[in-house]
Amino acid sequence: MRLPTTLLLLGLSLLATAADSNAPETMRVDYFHTGNSETEMFSLEQVVIEPLPWTGNMHQPLDNTLRGKYLFEIVDPESGNLAWSRSFSSIYGEWETTAEARRINRTFHESVRFPMQDNVFTLVLKKRDAGNTFIEIWRARIDPNDYMVHRETAMYADEVVAILDNGNPAQKVDLLILGDGYTADEHDAFIAKARELADVLFATSPFKERKDDFNVWALAPAAAESGVSRPSTNTYRDSPIRSTYDSFRSERYILTFDNKAMRRIASSTPYDFIEILTNTDVYGGGGIYGLFSTAAANSEWAPYLFVHEFGHHFAGLADEYYTSSVAYEAPAEITEPYEPNVTALLDPENLKWSHLVGPITPIPTPWPKAEYEEHSLAYQERRRQMRADNVPEAEMNELFRFTKNYVENLFATSEYRNAVGAFEGANYHAEGYYRSEQNCLMFTRTESFCLVCRAAIDKVIDEYTLGE
Repeated sequence: MRLPTTLLLLGLSLLATAADSNAPETMRVDYFHTGNSETEMFSLEQVVIEPLPWTGNMHQPLDNTLRGKYLFEIVDPESGNLAWSRSFSSIYGEWETTAEARRINRTFHESVRFPMQDNVFTLVLKKRDAGNTFIEIWRARIDPNDYMVHRETAMYADEVVAILDNGNPAQKVDLLILGDGYTADEHDAFIAKARELADVLFATSPFKERKDDFNVWALAPAAAESGVSRPSTNTYRDSPIRSTYDSFRSERYILTFDNKAMRRIASSTPYDFIEILTNTDVYGGGGIYGLFSTAAANSEWAPYLFVHEFGHHFAGLADEYYTSSVAYEAPAEITEPYEPNVTALLDPENLKWSHLVGPITPIPTPWPKAEYEEHSLAYQERRRQMRADNVPEAEMNELFRFTKNYVENLFATSEYRNAVGAFEGANYHAEGYYRSEQNCLMFTRTESFCLVCRAAIDKVIDEYTLGE
C-alpha cells in the first residue's frame, strides 16, 4: 500500500526544514560492547554521519543530569577540553547484572550520537564504579574527515508522519515513535495508535504543561507479517526493528537487540528519544535511559505502558515496584541509587527530595506495606501460573484490573497517602530502598507521576530546550 501524497510531502518537507537549519551535522559512533559480569571490552565498528542535522540543544553541550550508568565525552585531544557529554544506560549494563553474565560472554551493538566535530577528537566512555563515580573504561581517537566515515541516506524520509510539530527540532525535544511488526496494510492503524498514545503522554503531568516543547514523529517500516517475536510461545518474527518479548527470559520485557537496524531506520527523522510500539496485544514493554522504550500497542494497558516505560527512557526513573520477578541479581551491598526517584536512605537528614517533605511527615513513612505485599505476592504467583498456562489475554487483563482496584482501595485509607516522604519498598527490593510517595506511575498502574518524578522529567526537558 502506497502512503497518501500528504504523508509523502510531510516526509519531504521534514527533510527540507531540517536541512535549512544552522545546526551541525549528526555524527554517530557504533561499537561492540563485549564481556561478562567481571570484564568488558569495546571495539569500534563504524563512524557514521547521519542524513539529518543535529537536533540536540547546542546551548547545553554538557550533561547536568547524569542519570545513566555510563557517560560519554567528546574531548579535544590537544587541550583536553570537553566539547560534548551525555550520560546513558544500555542493554549490556542491564545484562551484566543477570545470572547469565556469570556464565558466558555476550556482545551487544551500541551507539553514541553527538554534533559533528570539525577536527580529530577523542571519544571517552566512562562507567560508574561501586561508589557511583564515573571511571574511564574506553577511549577512541576519531578523525571525522577520514574517508572511511560513512554517510547514511534518509531511506525512510517519505514515510515519516508528523504527529506533533511545534517547530525547529534543534529547539524542541524530538520524540520518535517507531512501529514494529506492522504490515503495509496496518500502517494507518499504527498512525492512529501513535496519535492516541501521544495524546495520553501529553495528558500526563508534567508533559501536559510542557507539550509545546515537543515534536513527535512517527515511522513504521512495513513488516512482512504482523507482530513481533515472543519466543516463550514459539512465536518468531523478522520484524524490521527486531523487537522481542522474553528479553533476559522475562516474559513481559520487550527489547530490540538489533541496535544497528533501529539506528538505520531512525536516522531518517529528527529524534532525541525513541519509543517503539509493537503490534501486539500481550502485556509488555521496556525502557532504558537514553536508548529507547517499548510498549505493546494493542494491550489494554498500552497507555500506562507507554508513559511508564518512557519515564525510564526519558528521565532515567527507576522502577519503584518490588514484588515482580526480574532477571537482575541483588547487589552485594546497598548504596545510594543514582536514579532521582529512589533512595537507600543512608542519610535521612539529607534525603534527596527533603525540600518536598512536610515538617510532621515521619521518615521512614508508614504505609500499608504488609497488606500490600500479601496481596501482591499472591497476585504475582497467580500471574506466573496464568502465563505458564498461556491463558487468553482477556483473562490476564481481568487479573490486572482486579489488582489495580484492590491497591487503589487499600491506599485510599492510608494516613500518608498524599504525603511526600520515604516509603520502604522500591527498586526491586522490599527492604533497604525507598520511594518518595505511597503511589506513583513508576510503582503501580496508576495514571500520575509523583512530585519527585515530575521534577526529574522537567529537568530533562529543560536540558533539551532552554538556552544559555
